[in-house]
Amino acid sequence: MATKTINVELFTKMFLAGAANLEAKKEVINELNVFPVPDGDTGTNMTLTIMSAAKEVKALERADMKSVSKAISSGSLRGARGNSGVILSQLLRGFTKEIREYQEINVEVLAAAFERGTATAYKAVMKPKEGTILTVARGIAEKARELSGTTDDLEAFLLEVITCARDVLEKTPDMLPVLKEAGVVDSGGQGLLEVLNGAYEAFLGKEVDYSAIEAGAGTKLVKPEAQAQADIKFGYCTEFIIMTEKEFAEKEEDEFKAYLQSIGDSIVCVADEDIVKVHVHTNDPGLAIQKALTYGQLSRMKIDNMREEHQEKLIRDAEKVAAEQAEASRQKQARQEQAEPRKSVGFISVSIGEGMNSIFRDLGVDYIIEGGQTMNPSTEDMLTAIDQVNADHIFILPNNKNIVLAANQAKSLVKDKDIIVIPTKTVPQGITAVISYMPEGDVAANEEAMLEEIKNVKTGQVTYAVRDTHIDDKEIHEGDIMGIGDNGILSVGQSVEAAAKEMLEVMAGEDTEMISLYYGEDIKEEDAQRFAQEIAELYPDADVDVQNGGQPIYYYVISVE
Repeated sequence: MATKTINVELFTKMFLAGAANLEAKKEVINELNVFPVPDGDTGTNMTLTIMSAAKEVKALERADMKSVSKAISSGSLRGARGNSGVILSQLLRGFTKEIREYQEINVEVLAAAFERGTATAYKAVMKPKEGTILTVARGIAEKARELSGTTDDLEAFLLEVITCARDVLEKTPDMLPVLKEAGVVDSGGQGLLEVLNGAYEAFLGKEVDYSAIEAGAGTKLVKPEAQAQADIKFGYCTEFIIMTEKEFAEKEEDEFKAYLQSIGDSIVCVADEDIVKVHVHTNDPGLAIQKALTYGQLSRMKIDNMREEHQEKLIRDAEKVAAEQAEASRQKQARQEQAEPRKSVGFISVSIGEGMNSIFRDLGVDYIIEGGQTMNPSTEDMLTAIDQVNADHIFILPNNKNIVLAANQAKSLVKDKDIIVIPTKTVPQGITAVISYMPEGDVAANEEAMLEEIKNVKTGQVTYAVRDTHIDDKEIHEGDIMGIGDNGILSVGQSVEAAAKEMLEVMAGEDTEMISLYYGEDIKEEDAQRFAQEIAELYPDADVDVQNGGQPIYYYVISVE
C-alpha cells in the first residue's frame, strides 16, 4: 500500500537520518574538493551546519511540525559554516518555512517546499554559479514540481527525485570546467544528495545510528574567558533556548540583557522569531532561568561548572591553559572597553595564528574570531562577536572567501547595530582594509575606500597538497608544495621557497611597490628573514616587509601591492 503522507515523527527521523548520513560521508565529500589543500572542506562545513540543526531537533521536548521546522531553521542558520554550509542552511530555511504549518506532508507540500528552499538559497547568493549545490537543488525542485501532479505515492516520488538529483550531479563537471579538469563532481551537490539518501532510507524504515548527534549540544559558543580558578568571577556557564510565548521585541531584549548583566557577564542573547538563544556566565543559574521563564518555555538547558572544568584542563594541558589565560586577559580588557560609552565604529576580524592576531590588535580591531582555512567560523560565532563589540557601526572582515556568506548571514540577523561586511578574501586584504580606515570619515566613505583599496592587494599562499589531482593545467601529487593565488594555483614544486618565488613571478610586476611576507608556524624567523632578503634582491624597486604570521598549514602568506 502506497504511503501518501509523512507525519512529524517520520519527518524528524528522516531529517536526523539525512544529517547522520552526511556526517558518515563527510570525508568522501571532502575528497571531492577541487583544491587539494589541508583545510576545512565542504563535507566538514556542511556536516557542522546540519549537525547544529540536528542537535536542536533532538533536544526538543515537544515535537510538532512547527517546532521541528523552527529547530532546523534556527540551528542550521546559526551553525552555518563556509559557503556550502550557508547555502545548505538557506535550503533548509526555505524548505521548513513551507512545511511548518502542516501536520502531515504529502507530495504537493514536498514539491512546494523543495521549490521554496531553492528560491531562498538562490536569493542568498549574490552571484549564483551553475554546476554547484544550487544547480542540484534546482534540479530537485523542478523534478518535484513535475511529479506533483502525477502521483501521490511518496516512495515513488522520493526515488525519482533522488535519481534526478544524482543525474544533475553527474552533469556538474560539464557546467564547471574546473570540476571537469579535476575529474570530480561538485562536492556541495554530493553533500545534498547524501542528505536525501539518508532521509530516504529512514522513510523506508531502515534503522539509523544517531549516536553522532548529541541532544542539547548545539553549536558550541566560544567562552570569552578561561581564567585560573581563583580569578573566575562567575563560575557557571549557563546556556538555554527560550521558546517565547509573548512579545520579545527590542525593548524586551534590552531589558533581559540588562538583567543578565546584573547577575553575570559574557552574555549572548540572540532572538530569531519566537526563539531566543541565551548564554551567560553567572554564580546563580537559577536566577537567569527564573527570569527567562517569564518569557516562555525553555529547552536545551546546559550548565557547566567552569571552575571544575578549568581544574581538569590544568591537569590535562598546562600549555593550553597558559594560552587561554592570555586570551582571557585580552577578553577582560575588551569587556572593560565595552563597559565604556558606546562608540561609533568597531571592527571584527577573522584571523588565525598569533602573529596575524597581534597585527590586527595593533591596528585597533576590537574582536578577533579564531578561524579561517582550517576551520570556518559559524554564523553564531559572528553573532557572538557582534554582541561583544559595543559600537553603533561594526565592520566585519571575513578574510576568506568561504566566510563572507556566513558574515552576511549574521548581518541579516542583527537589528540593533549597523553591520558592514567588507568582503575581504585574504588576511592581507583585511589588513589593508583596516589600514585604509579614516576616523574622520563617515561610515559610507570608509566602506567605499576599503572596497577600493582591497582591489589593489594580490595574495599568494604556500602550502602542501594532500592528494593527487590535476587542476589549472598542473599535475599535482600528494606532498607537492603549491603556490596558490587569488584565482588558482600559480606554482607547484618540491621546495617551499622555490614554489614561493615562482608564484611571485606571476603576482609581481613593474608597478609593484610593496611585498609583504607573513611566515607560518613551521618557518623559523631566521629562515624567513633570509628569504625576505632574497626577495628584496629579486625585486629591488619594491619594499619588502616580513612579519611573523604564526599561521598553521600555510608556510607563507605573501601579498603584493
